[in-house]
Amino acid sequence: MEAAVAIFGLLFVLFVLAGVFLTVKAVKAAKRGVDRTVAQARRTVEDTTLRARQIAQPGVVGELAQLRLSLRTSMRATQDVLHTGSPEDASLSEAIGLFERLSAHGHELDDELKRLEREPDRATIAARLPELRERMERITHSAESLRWAARDRARKFAEDDLAALSDQIDVEAGALRHWTHDEAGAAGGSSGGPSGTDARPGQASDTADGGNSWGPAPDAPQAITARDPRTQPSYPWQKAPRTEGTTTT
Repeated sequence: MEAAVAIFGLLFVLFVLAGVFLTVKAVKAAKRGVDRTVAQARRTVEDTTLRARQIAQPGVVGELAQLRLSLRTSMRATQDVLHTGSPEDASLSEAIGLFERLSAHGHELDDELKRLEREPDRATIAARLPELRERMERITHSAESLRWAARDRARKFAEDDLAALSDQIDVEAGALRHWTHDEAGAAGGSSGGPSGTDARPGQASDTADGGNSWGPAPDAPQAITARDPRTQPSYPWQKAPRTEGTTTT
C-alpha cells in the first residue's frame, strides 16, 4: 500500500513539473512573439519618421535622415535574404557570420547618425557628412554583395533542379507513350481476314461465339480508362473538378 501511494505521489509530482515546464515554455514563446511585434512596430515608426524628416527638413537634417534610411533598408534586406535561405543552404552560415560582423559597424554608424540629429551645430554636421556618407556606402556595398551573391546562388540551384526535373519528365513522358506502339501492333494483327465479304472485321466470330455484335473483339486492344477527376490531386492553378449528379440550390 505504501509503495502504491509513493508511486502515485511521484506521478503527481511529475505531472506538476511537466505542467510548470509547459507553462513556462508557452509564456516565453508568447513573450518572444510580443517582443518581435513591438520591435517591428518600432522599426516601422522610425522608418516613417525618417522618410518624413527627409522630405520636410532639407539640409543637413534631411541628409542625416536619408543616410540612416538607406543604411537600415539595405541591412534589413540582406538580413532577410540570408536568414530565409539559410535553412535550405547550410553554406550561408559563413555569410551570416560575416553579416553579423558587418551589422556591428552598421549599428555603430546608425547610432552616430542618430546622435548627430540632436546636434545643434549644423556646420559641424555638414563638415562630417562626406565621411559619414562614405562609411554608409562601404557598409551598404558589402551588404549588397552578400545579398546578391545569396540570390544568385539560390537561382542557380533552382535552375539546376528545374533542368534535372525536366529531364526526368521527358523520360517519363516517353515511357507513358510506349503503349501507342503496342496498340498499333495489336490492331495490325487483328485486322487481317478474308477479302471480298461484306461482314465487318470480327463480326462473324463474335456472332458465332454468342458475343454481342456491338461489343469489342476479344483480341482487340484494351482502351485506356480515363482517371476519375475526383481522385486526382488539385493544385492552386487548377479549377475544382465538377462532380456529376450534384445539383446546386
